Amino acid sequence: MSPAPPRLRFAHLPTPVEPMPRLSAALGGPQLWIKRDDQTGLAGGGNKARKLEYLIAAAQAGGARTLVTAGAAQSNHCRQTAAAAARFGFNCTLVLSGRAPAQAQGNLLLDHLLGARLIWAGEQPVEAALQMAFDQAWADGQRPYLIPVGGSNAVGAAGYVQAMAEFLSQGQPVERIVAASSSGGTLAGLLVGAALHGFAGTITAIRVGKYEQTEPAQLARLVAETADLFGQTIDLSALQYRVVDDYLGPGYGVVTEQEREAIRLFARVEGILLDPVYTGRAASGMLDLIRKGEISSDERLLFWHTGGTPALFAYGQELLG
Repeated sequence: MSPAPPRLRFAHLPTPVEPMPRLSAALGGPQLWIKRDDQTGLAGGGNKARKLEYLIAAAQAGGARTLVTAGAAQSNHCRQTAAAAARFGFNCTLVLSGRAPAQAQGNLLLDHLLGARLIWAGEQPVEAALQMAFDQAWADGQRPYLIPVGGSNAVGAAGYVQAMAEFLSQGQPVERIVAASSSGGTLAGLLVGAALHGFAGTITAIRVGKYEQTEPAQLARLVAETADLFGQTIDLSALQYRVVDDYLGPGYGVVTEQEREAIRLFARVEGILLDPVYTGRAASGMLDLIRKGEISSDERLLFWHTGGTPALFAYGQELLG
């Protein structure tokens, strides 16, 4: 296997693996553990810190001075990119979908505190607005480095190749990993990590939004590109995984009773906070799969907490409704 891509080490790693016995008992099984990537540090923690260890290293190697990326108004990725930019002396431009809300709460408040420049896409598709912002930054001599939505290219996904190796080294055998998936980088990294480091179980990805990156052809391409960084070729069809589309509900970031129930249950039986967009939806899907028997009560299962807690503070009315 080729050497791993260049990496900076600033996330708080390894993140803990903790049992959830009270949640397991409340559900009548399976045996549940949680991987606490909400505790990676970097302005409130979350999975993007792992990706940014590789992305920031690549930006430095290319002589960049400005990081340019995009996401939703409550983007965890944008918040952590702004924090990494501040820590390593980059300027940061964030392109956010839609229009500015009346109040800056949750992740958006932290974007402001971290000193990011915000551009609102308005009616434009966010990807088009991101490319325009990058082109303008280049024309202005800002030496920009473009980070895709979610940090989900092969360089970013390398963070979750390393994360799978980390988890396997922690000595907690499980038969299934459940995680939220949106822009595909975390899932691609876990799949490559499973292949390279010998995880024989199933990876179940609960989609939280309709992103083309987790469609089969796009996911296969990202897996291949990520594996290539490590000098490997991986046949995605040989891996045990499932991408679940059944819990998209009324749309990305729209809180329903299913997310509310999952967030309350984790909080009230384990003292663990989930976010309303990613882990809340993924947990609600996991709970449903357990209750329907599609996940066996005899399994050993890991829920991978990808973070996002600051978004809770922008969804107060929806969560208490």
